[in-house]
Amino acid sequence: MLNVPTQCFPAAGSQQRVTGTGTGRSKVVLKPGHSLMDWIRFAKSGRDLGLRGRLIEVTGEELKKHSKRDDCWTCIRGLVYNVTPYMDYHPGGEEELMRAAGIDGTELFDQVHRWVNYESMLKECLVGRMATKPLTVKALPLKKDLSSTLNVTLHPAGCAPPPPSEKDSRPRYDWFQTESVVNLVLYTKRKIPSSGCTTVDLQGGVLQLEALLGKMSYMLHLRLTDEVEGSVTVQTSCSVGKIQLSMAKRTKGKWASLGQPLDLHNSFLRQTDRALHYRGCVLVAKTSVNHNTHLFRLQLRRGTLIQVPVGKHVYLKTHLQDAELVKPFTPVDRSLVPVDPVEDPLVRVSPDENQGSDLFLMVKVYPDGVFTGHLNTLNIGDHLLVSGPEGPFGLRPLRDVTHLYLLAAGTGFTPMARLIDLKTKLLFFNRQEKDIMWRSDLDDLAARDQRFQVQYVLSEPSEGWTGQGGRVEPSMLRDFLDRPEGSVCYVCVCGPPGFTQLTEELVRQQGFSQEEVHCFQG
Repeated sequence: MLNVPTQCFPAAGSQQRVTGTGTGRSKVVLKPGHSLMDWIRFAKSGRDLGLRGRLIEVTGEELKKHSKRDDCWTCIRGLVYNVTPYMDYHPGGEEELMRAAGIDGTELFDQVHRWVNYESMLKECLVGRMATKPLTVKALPLKKDLSSTLNVTLHPAGCAPPPPSEKDSRPRYDWFQTESVVNLVLYTKRKIPSSGCTTVDLQGGVLQLEALLGKMSYMLHLRLTDEVEGSVTVQTSCSVGKIQLSMAKRTKGKWASLGQPLDLHNSFLRQTDRALHYRGCVLVAKTSVNHNTHLFRLQLRRGTLIQVPVGKHVYLKTHLQDAELVKPFTPVDRSLVPVDPVEDPLVRVSPDENQGSDLFLMVKVYPDGVFTGHLNTLNIGDHLLVSGPEGPFGLRPLRDVTHLYLLAAGTGFTPMARLIDLKTKLLFFNRQEKDIMWRSDLDDLAARDQRFQVQYVLSEPSEGWTGQGGRVEPSMLRDFLDRPEGSVCYVCVCGPPGFTQLTEELVRQQGFSQEEVHCFQG
């Protein structure tokens, strides 16, 4: 049952990559024979796509020389690749790839591809490593009346310091214990999303805890002093910003310390500066939702807990034909799982059972979808890898919003579902009536609460369809996107790449600024 105004509104999951407006990747129609699997086969054909196996040290001057369509090199994290043969296989098209031609493309890559294993995808295209110049530090003369002292803090590689505004609000932690339990308490110094923000991995006596706090990530990483049981319990006080983790000791007694710090312990970084961390999970159930959509239940290993904040997604990783495949998905809120415990084992999981140990994904299987097709062939008990939550979306822009407009196509409604907490209008695009998921719940919600309205649009309506038909176009949005006097409006868009790109353009034509629009890119 869908409910307003609580944050328990069911979120459905799909293969959606979440990015901010203007930074997402626009896919293009590739030539026949240029799919992802075609590239994998081509790269494994034995052809040398770099420099015939001879790796070189590349200077900045040399890199600049290779900036043309038929001779294109780029650098990603110090490694130089010849991306010329990949040009026709790139889902974002030639124009996007050429933005990084002849330069260090790391920043551009991270904006839309941070989750992609480029080392695997482009390993046959490796040219070499960027040459590094020795660092020269010149002493600068100081004025005699200089009253302040220069303080320089060196940060490990890849650990950029937080912006000045974040330094004073850096989280801190403490711990306390009894004879049988050890407790770790994190004070975030800010409110925590009601959906939670914590990821915990406890394996082999090593504890890693990450808390997503806006655009920042705070991490604790310790080898614990003594052995504990394999499961953890997390309690979150959202309003005061407190996270408490409890672990049962295997042997009763007092610890002299919590443990030995490991890499990146007590680090506070931008989330995009932290490497993705994957952990194992098992497919334990699969249920058909309609003719081409399935609900997958993934069970995380004991000692792992993942809380996915509203609007965030996770990445699944698997291997196919010796190639590594990665795809983003938005988990489904548990209240969306089937409701008949006799017909479907998924509902046997209560909201409090196995806290954070299971993920539910609503996946539409496309005929030409490499990852979704492979996922659909997995058997119960098969293994996958899953990342922690990702994505730049945050609830802060919605604080003063009075009117929320959602434009969704198919499973594009997925990352939007839990946003319904105020006056909301949903324009829901599908091909046919049988493709409309959550229809009865949405209709019930609209009947119960006048603040919520939903309109359905079908591109292939049947003769008996009495609702709207067609595809997204300007006049349709003019009628839908009204701006009542004194209102503060916000628009979210999600669906297949072509739909998202066109709809965003049409919304902007209606006078909405970049700050008033967010696109969840697929």
